[in-house]
Amino acid sequence: MTVNVRKAKPSDAEKAVPLIVEAIGDIAKRLTGETEWDQVEETLVKLFHQNDNRHSYRFTYIAEVNNEVGGIMVIYPGDVAPELDDNLMEFLKEKDAAEIMIDQEALPGEMYIDTICVDPQFRGHGIGTALLQFADTVAKDFKVKTVSLNVETEKEAAIRLYKRVGFTIQSPWTIIGEPFHHMVKKLQ
Repeated sequence: MTVNVRKAKPSDAEKAVPLIVEAIGDIAKRLTGETEWDQVEETLVKLFHQNDNRHSYRFTYIAEVNNEVGGIMVIYPGDVAPELDDNLMEFLKEKDAAEIMIDQEALPGEMYIDTICVDPQFRGHGIGTALLQFADTVAKDFKVKTVSLNVETEKEAAIRLYKRVGFTIQSPWTIIGEPFHHMVKKLQ
């Protein structure tokens, strides 16, 4: 099975957004100001088409397998995360969802993997590994020497995968009041 990782296009929204929702779960409700899942997806499609927020196609990469979307990765420099989140807050204010707070997820000096998800029909074929390895390329393109991500503490299989490709647990983290591990990978 050959995996090709490419930059996303706005037209990828239909396939990418459900994978984003699957990966981030209830965080998607907070980041969209919506409570119903169909509205969450509709709002994320709008955000995906824009170029100024953390869920933009600009920061999304698509793993293709036989011309099908096998997985996605959203990744951006931690240095731009505050600006992306400020833009998202402005979007939420326009929807009268301004009371929603967005937790800091990325640190300056890191290339942050915000979201990574493999379509269930393609799991177990190395797509997650391919995306994580591609993150190194993205970081090098941005001249960043550390790749990071946050993972829920109970997601043991994901933690094993991240460790296998070189990530280590750096510190505890909290997102929407839930415990996460902040994991990092130092690049050569």
